[in-house]
Amino acid sequence: MILTVCPNPSIDTYAWLENIEAKKANRILALKEYPGGKATHVAFALKELNIATTLFGNWAGTTGQWIKTACSTKNIDVDGITLDDGQNRKCYTFRSSLAAFNNTELLEPGPKFKETDWELFTTAFQQSVSKHSLVCISGSWPKGAPENAYNLLIEICNRQQKKVIIDCSGEQLKNALQQSFFGLHINEDELKSIYKEDSIPSIIKKLSVKVELIAITKGKEGLWLYYQGKLIHANVTIDKVLSTVGSGDCLTAGITYAVEKNLNMEDIARYGVACGAANCLNEDLGMLKIEDVNKLLPKVIVTPLENKLINN
Repeated sequence: MILTVCPNPSIDTYAWLENIEAKKANRILALKEYPGGKATHVAFALKELNIATTLFGNWAGTTGQWIKTACSTKNIDVDGITLDDGQNRKCYTFRSSLAAFNNTELLEPGPKFKETDWELFTTAFQQSVSKHSLVCISGSWPKGAPENAYNLLIEICNRQQKKVIIDCSGEQLKNALQQSFFGLHINEDELKSIYKEDSIPSIIKKLSVKVELIAITKGKEGLWLYYQGKLIHANVTIDKVLSTVGSGDCLTAGITYAVEKNLNMEDIARYGVACGAANCLNEDLGMLKIEDVNKLLPKVIVTPLENKLINN
């Protein structure tokens, strides 16, 4: 059973609006809401792949209750703590016929996180980790959370000898990389901003000292996966993209699923790419359908890459 940890859940909202005009009333034409936050997308994707998962989060206000109810309707177990200052955020994606405005995002700040909340979170997290075989942590934290929160949670997983896969950026990632852990999903731009160089093999060589499985993505250019001393590239072509929102999270879910199932490196890459692409075929935010994944899996092209720069 997989534990997915969403530090900052949200309600992801499509808002249909042709344009925003300054100093005028702008009327939204329609809204459609989805449970969100990076690890929430991971949990929903894992459930669609028919694997048991618990979603562990910081829940606040009526929006937090809405997200938990949405999870329950999909038979996703929910765990975590309740924050008493604020509401879980709403994240708006505007849909418009105007290309310059379409897919513009507007993000609310979310609840505040107190020092006492961190103590409650880590206590509950330790108990939940002990009941699961694999942990996936992804996304941002509410304001007030420690900047080394990922580092501290990784330490808990390592003490319990549980594999952990993370997807984060900025200071949280920098602090997380101070210790060793199993898996990391990161996009190429975030990675290069940390290491200040362009060579993926060179960056992987540095990262592999700390991280066993490294998944690097660059949108439609696909996935570079380093694992067990090997580097491969995987990608798949799809005819029509309906929405890319949550594709990276679905890719994380595919990798997490394959690791949990103890699949080989090539199949880990295939599931990651197929799940990320399956999300693009579905306009629902951060959601995939298992029938799309199954159709895409045999179409994923996996290419072994030269490993001299990494192994030397």
